[in-house]
Amino acid sequence: MEREKQLAGVQIEDVVRKRQLDQALNAKEFATLVGVSYSVAREWFHLPGFPALRGFVFWSDFVEWRRRQYDLGQSAAPSPSPVPVKPIPGLPAKAARLFQEAG
Repeated sequence: MEREKQLAGVQIEDVVRKRQLDQALNAKEFATLVGVSYSVAREWFHLPGFPALRGFVFWSDFVEWRRRQYDLGQSAAPSPSPVPVKPIPGLPAKAARLFQEAG
């Protein structure tokens, strides 16, 4: 399968490492990791409720969003949070947690 021109500079090894560290992924990295085209990833980023924040998505937030979309239930083990996290309207869970920890 030929690689999409938009994704030519994205190295899968780097993206997998970012996912393992639960770092934010841009649309190109996300597309590479999920195995969709860049245009599809951009469409997802604009879907209502998709956990993107300013062009980035945390893998853990994407997994939770996908579970809700397909009604797969709650995650087996919610990630521990040293600080109680209050939901912030409009922010994905990981982004809200980082925002509150920084404040």
